[in-house]
Amino acid sequence: MITESAVLAALSNIIDPDLGRDVVSLGFIKELSIADGAVSFKMELTTPACPVKEQFKTQAESLVKAIPGVRAVEVSFSAMAPKSRPGPSTDTLKSIDTIIAVSSCKGGVGKSTVAAHLARAIQREGHAVGLLDADIYGPSLPTLFHVQEPEVYMRGELIEPVVVDGLKTMSLGYMMGDKPAVLRGPMASNYTTQILRQTDWGKLDYLIIDMPPGTGDIQLTLVQQAAIDGAIIVTTPQALSLVDVQRGILMFEKVSVPVLGIVENMAYYSCGDCGKPQFIFGDSTGKLKERFGLSTLAQLPILPGISSTAHKGDGENIAAFAQLAENLHREIGKRRMNAEEKPQAVAEKAFMRVIWPDGTESRVSNREVLSACKCARCVNEYTDAVIIDKRTLPSEIHIEHIEPLGNYAVSVTWDHGCCSTSIVTWDLLRRVAGLPKL
Repeated sequence: MITESAVLAALSNIIDPDLGRDVVSLGFIKELSIADGAVSFKMELTTPACPVKEQFKTQAESLVKAIPGVRAVEVSFSAMAPKSRPGPSTDTLKSIDTIIAVSSCKGGVGKSTVAAHLARAIQREGHAVGLLDADIYGPSLPTLFHVQEPEVYMRGELIEPVVVDGLKTMSLGYMMGDKPAVLRGPMASNYTTQILRQTDWGKLDYLIIDMPPGTGDIQLTLVQQAAIDGAIIVTTPQALSLVDVQRGILMFEKVSVPVLGIVENMAYYSCGDCGKPQFIFGDSTGKLKERFGLSTLAQLPILPGISSTAHKGDGENIAAFAQLAENLHREIGKRRMNAEEKPQAVAEKAFMRVIWPDGTESRVSNREVLSACKCARCVNEYTDAVIIDKRTLPSEIHIEHIEPLGNYAVSVTWDHGCCSTSIVTWDLLRRVAGLPKL
């Protein structure tokens, strides 16, 4: 006789590669039914775009079929309910599973190009995707999609999105053309709310929002109105861009939007002779992880014609865009499960006490932590040479405020030192404490 416990025991051998736990203990198995040798069940995934869905299906069928008496296995899939999105009675966001903000605090880093190619990459996976251009003052979608002043019309109270080769898009630039948006902050925020909430997006797996650069009214309006599931920070390897990454991280964390990772745009070019990537500004992957505690979701190359996304297949030959989409799905899944135990940091006079997930504690000197700071004021971007003279730091440095940043770092406000606020990663704290990396 086939028992439920036997089926669950077999399925517990399937380990989620991102969460590091089996699908049974994670609560993924739903609606298990056993009748006349036929076993059926549903796997509730963190996101409908889960990159290992087919792998799970193959493993589940093989493991359950191996149970004596099982003659047939039927596996279906569902996804966790989308985030609750508060809003008016006419709510066009209620049928959207995941909303992602693509952001940068500095203009000119290719944020809009990244947002458009990300949308296309997810669309090529077979998902329903929308793209909102929320940059009121410098809309880019008309240029990226080769759509100049299309006919935008209302259906009742709703705005019909402009569909470009299967991708639903909306931008104020569609209606304004080349005219500048001469708007004060409150009016710009109102326009942003209108094109976000009144566009008839329909059922979407993903809505990608191309955020305007900076950390002002429009950004706050979008975060409050859209209940964003996660943010991606786009940067380039230059020093000025990297300095602004910290501002973006702190902005999103203050409004409880998890930062999923960093995209390094224009990171390299492929040599015409040898075909190898040439990092003309230096390979920053390790530095970004060390400085901010966040993973690099993708390194994007410098390529001619990359700013065209009018067709579904644009960018298909660039592997980094597919990698970006897959890494995004994985990070969303991890955040939705909230399965990772986070360390805790407590300020104690001139020291920081850290309680690690395994129950051990470390007590590290604030002076040592600040001496190890990797911000642009402390370390040269290109040579890694230490800029600050540690001997000038006082023997006792106190923490004025400490705040957790997702599962990767804490934001620390100091009463003295080279930087008033710094992002201190858990790995940095472990290194100062003489512990191995997590």
